[in-house]
Amino acid sequence: MFEGLDGSGKSTQARLLVKWLQAKGYRVFFTEWNSSELVSNTIRRGKKRGLLTPTTFSLLHATDFADRFDRHILPPLRAGYIVVADRYVYTAFVRDAARGCDPAWVRNMYSFAPVPDRTFYFQVPVSTSLKRKVASRQKISYYEAGMDLGLSDDVHASYERFQSRLKREYDHLATTDGFIVIDADRPVETVLAQVRKGVRPLLSNFPKTATLTHA
Repeated sequence: MFEGLDGSGKSTQARLLVKWLQAKGYRVFFTEWNSSELVSNTIRRGKKRGLLTPTTFSLLHATDFADRFDRHILPPLRAGYIVVADRYVYTAFVRDAARGCDPAWVRNMYSFAPVPDRTFYFQVPVSTSLKRKVASRQKISYYEAGMDLGLSDDVHASYERFQSRLKREYDHLATTDGFIVIDADRPVETVLAQVRKGVRPLLSNFPKTATLTHA
């Protein structure tokens, strides 16, 4: 599983790992956060209208993940596929705690989800996250910047403050949940080599041949 701040490079590394595993003949399933058709439209409408409180935000994402897990993640797991996830339940633990939800309550909602064999935490300074976000020319969204929390009227300042909260939560989980911490403020090739090294000990448990991906 791949976790980290926006702009940490986790999505790039997750896709590179999938390609590497497929090239070696392993059966692979790839999934991303917040991709369930069940509630994605509801979440988008709620965000657009500014209707999401921290609690409703948490409940909707939990519903989204539960549906995606049941329909898209559990079947490949049972079939013996390697599942590579760009964000997992830890994204909810971090974001919901940063918005003021009770961490124990949030964890309880996701108690059905198995602990992954490997969780890679792509650790970068918040300044790097912001710099990469700006360089990508992608608009920083209202919720992504934590504007709903009233941290600042300036989107960049709010983003830095909110992402700082997320980083504190991630750094804490890295210790309590045994993440493999990766210094992601390094060249892509260097980071990928560390990811591959972390995955190799698991590969003997998985059969090869067909591949499966899901965006």
